[in-house]
Amino acid sequence: MTANVSQPIQKNGWFNRFLSTVEFLGNLLPHPITLFAMFCLFIIVFSGVADFFGLSAIDPRPIGSAGRDPDGVIEVVSLLSAEGLQKIFSGLVTNFTGFAPLGTVLVALLGVSVAEHSGMLSAALRGMVMGASERLVTFMVVFAAILSNTASELGYVVLIPLAAMIFHSLGRHPIAGLAAAFAGVSGGYSANLFLGTIDPLLSGITSAAAQLIDPNYQVGPEANWFFMIISTFLIAGLGTIITEKVVEPRLGKYNEDDASEVLNSNIEHLSALEVKGLKWAGVSFLVLAALLSLTVVPENGILRHPETGAVAGSPFLKGIVVIIFIVFAIPGFVYGKVVGTMKNDVDVINAMSKSMSSLSLYIVLVFFASQFVAFFKWTNLGTIMAINGAELLQALSLTGPEVFVLFIFMCALINLSLGSSSAQWAATAPIFVPMLMLIGYAPETIQAAYRIGDSVTNLITPMMSYFGLILAVATKYKKDMGIGTLVATMLPYSMAFFVGWVALFYIWVFAFGLPVGPASPIYYTP
Repeated sequence: MTANVSQPIQKNGWFNRFLSTVEFLGNLLPHPITLFAMFCLFIIVFSGVADFFGLSAIDPRPIGSAGRDPDGVIEVVSLLSAEGLQKIFSGLVTNFTGFAPLGTVLVALLGVSVAEHSGMLSAALRGMVMGASERLVTFMVVFAAILSNTASELGYVVLIPLAAMIFHSLGRHPIAGLAAAFAGVSGGYSANLFLGTIDPLLSGITSAAAQLIDPNYQVGPEANWFFMIISTFLIAGLGTIITEKVVEPRLGKYNEDDASEVLNSNIEHLSALEVKGLKWAGVSFLVLAALLSLTVVPENGILRHPETGAVAGSPFLKGIVVIIFIVFAIPGFVYGKVVGTMKNDVDVINAMSKSMSSLSLYIVLVFFASQFVAFFKWTNLGTIMAINGAELLQALSLTGPEVFVLFIFMCALINLSLGSSSAQWAATAPIFVPMLMLIGYAPETIQAAYRIGDSVTNLITPMMSYFGLILAVATKYKKDMGIGTLVATMLPYSMAFFVGWVALFYIWVFAFGLPVGPASPIYYTP
């Protein structure tokens, strides 16, 4: 009788009402592509209205700066005018083809696709997790899940189901293993030891936003690399603690009757051939690393800056996407050659083409996102909003580091309803990057803060694209698993990651004054 009475209370509790509200509001939002198309139409109409009412702002840049109006006033440019419509029609194609993230993501993905389709990445992750001692299994699951973000959906499709199986085979609760992997893949989305396809994507959007204030400003894919590396160990550590001290005790001992099907705990360990393939892939990686070091370590290295001889601003850093391509493609092919999954150039080409075909939705999204970014820049609306926003922050005395707590929290809230990292940043960067630049912070630092907010609520939003897949895997082990139960399981991770990551950001950047990446300034100086 008690169990029957408690069920309605669980359904009507405040937390489940909150989740229902988030899900309802998220479902009201159209597809991100439709959303950007609507944004474009809104910018066109609003620019005409703003121009009619004479919306403007005082240009804060010094006299003589590039792009500064002689009168020192920035006015709205209407896209509803004849000149505006002509600009739209003549620039539609070049807006798309010239969108910086498009080419860099495609090039990086070509290399990663070889490593993924040859089986190298999957084997490396399996070996890392299954080769760990029982005491370190949780840590290695979260750690490997974070690294899996290098190859987009690999962690969701391979590692999360694998982690549940490993925990079950060890006599531990499989949902705890699933939660640990989910925390690493999704909550640790912006932490990694390696640069992946998301880094050039975000840096390209940040560059475009920064150029609203400084037309020559460039943000490289490596802009947050240092902070990503240290964040990897923080998230892996926090994920381990939350799994073993909070989630697993709350789940209790696993009851096999909860499963929706007969479970098989037999896990395929790496074969001798796969181990051999990984060894030779590792050798090829070391050879590549040695060759690349010869181009940048010596003072006369050919990939150092041709004028200053420094690493900062060098072809090495500017060409980091090419390096990503090389260090994934060559070891990936070597692995495939050894294990027999790749025999010749045709197999490499097929692997690349398969990955390109999976990007059709992304390319459509980029088309509309690139128009939105271009329209925002043409109309001067982004610059005017940023200047007015910066003046408001100054009036409220919110120009110190504390402004980033509000910024990160806002990004985390937006992420509950708009789960796509690139879509959210493309929509918000043209406002927040210039605004925070005007109160003295560098785009690289702003982007690092954004990535924290974008990651920590991935775990608790049904709007995240792989949430349905995670729930489907979870119901295999717990047949009555619902959205509320899954989100409640993941909420402790989200809370711990938010607090810990924000604390790390402040300690790293403002207490120690350390850059978030190679040659990445903390503060912006016009």
